[in-house]
Amino acid sequence: MSKLVPPHGGKGLVCCLLEGADRDAELKKAEGLKKLEISARAKGDLIMMGIGGFSPLDGFMSKADWKGVCEKFLMADGTFWPVPVTLDTDDDSIKEGEEIALVNNGEVYATMKVTEKYEMTDADKKWECEMVYKGDGEDSADDKFWEVAMEDHPGVQMVMAQGKFNLAGPVKVLSEGDYAVRFPGVYLTPKQIRDEMEKRGWANVAALQLRNPMHRSHEFLAKIAIEVCDGCVIHSLIGNLKPGDIPGDVRIKCIQTLIDNYFVADNVINAGYPLDMRYAGPREGLLHATFRQNYGINNMLIGRDHAGVGDFYGLFEAQDIFDRIPYVTEACPAPGKALLCKPMKIDWTFYCYKCDGMASMRTCPHTKEDRVILSGTKLRKGLSEGAEIPDHFGRDEVLVILRDYYENLTEKVEVKMQKAASGATMK
Repeated sequence: MSKLVPPHGGKGLVCCLLEGADRDAELKKAEGLKKLEISARAKGDLIMMGIGGFSPLDGFMSKADWKGVCEKFLMADGTFWPVPVTLDTDDDSIKEGEEIALVNNGEVYATMKVTEKYEMTDADKKWECEMVYKGDGEDSADDKFWEVAMEDHPGVQMVMAQGKFNLAGPVKVLSEGDYAVRFPGVYLTPKQIRDEMEKRGWANVAALQLRNPMHRSHEFLAKIAIEVCDGCVIHSLIGNLKPGDIPGDVRIKCIQTLIDNYFVADNVINAGYPLDMRYAGPREGLLHATFRQNYGINNMLIGRDHAGVGDFYGLFEAQDIFDRIPYVTEACPAPGKALLCKPMKIDWTFYCYKCDGMASMRTCPHTKEDRVILSGTKLRKGLSEGAEIPDHFGRDEVLVILRDYYENLTEKVEVKMQKAASGATMK
């Protein structure tokens, strides 16, 4: 019997991906169905449903699910879920009860039975943003949230740009895209990661979420986890990010270089998952823990400004939300449907010259003048502007890869610094 944490929702891994003759037959049927062009975000959501990463979801959420998730972190059946997983459209012609094909850039990714079609007014979208994306940070203050969010919050912009309807219903997934080809040995399904961890004898496992190049602080977090757990999965987002972020292939190369030179390889797994970033801050931290449970991971590393953007979220709001949402514990009203993946809360980490090593606010007694403030945003800004990177910010082998990437960029995007990334809020 497996010692790994069971998949979320109490139904095992719910995998909607068809294979072999079943897939061939469904693809043939899809040729005669109405085609709906879907977003990159929806494509990633579909793939996660296909491989079991979004268990127990087997399709896009109903209005009752959407409302419950936004308002109470619960789907209609009482299952904990922190962020809506919905499919939007402006197509008036799609009817309830109809089967449609879901297409992205000419490729059929799934078929779907539309069980519900519900209107999403601007007021509905705004309410969703206030429930899901509004945090406790400076830019989320009541008098300025919308003014700043519509200019600088990619998650809010994405929701407000969605179509006037949401479609709900079960899906049959027909493609995983090109992730296995682009990221061989790194794009791994929940079953593949579970099998590997079983082979290694792991039971107590941590995940490090990455969307930025891995710098010394990330390395420190992973090694903390390895010290207290059986192993750590360095789990990178390889879907789409916002302009100015570094693409997955470059980040994966950096991680593997670090593993090869600075880790005991048997204690770490370099893996990627196919979602687009939602930039939902604390809510996305909960989502990261939710789907990591499906990968067999029972600890989610949560550091400073996890999944944040700009100054919309408090520095440790993504840690605090685990304590103030009762349904992430056994208090969930539906037995077996609570979140079992727990947060590993790590304080602000940095390199300290006086400590002569990596440290955190809990271990270092010195001042911020003695510290190298580490953040992915600060690293990207320095590299994009050709600036010198401070000593101890990143490993030399990684900086060579990143400098080469930036030197060969034909179009550069300005990287905006938030206060936390610059160290302005550190005492």
